[in-house]
Amino acid sequence: MERWRLIVSGRVQGVGYRQACCLRAQSLGLGGWVRNRPDGRVELEAEGCSQNLEQLRLWCESGPPGAHVSGVSECVIPPGGHDWFEVRR
Repeated sequence: MERWRLIVSGRVQGVGYRQACCLRAQSLGLGGWVRNRPDGRVELEAEGCSQNLEQLRLWCESGPPGAHVSGVSECVIPPGGHDWFEVRR
């Protein structure tokens, strides 16, 4: 079990990125959350097996239709025990 924090840059707010990310993470069986940041980026923490985390990271590089992702940064953080995925405000 691993936990990653991803910061997504580009046109990622106001395009349904958080909801689409949440649905993708849930479909992969991941726990965690996604939220908008005040600086215009999207931040998420996801927890699960490394293969599914990698699939989510790859999805984050393009996002939903209407998004324009310019970059995704990631770091591994200690597991938090999340067994659900949610959109945070």
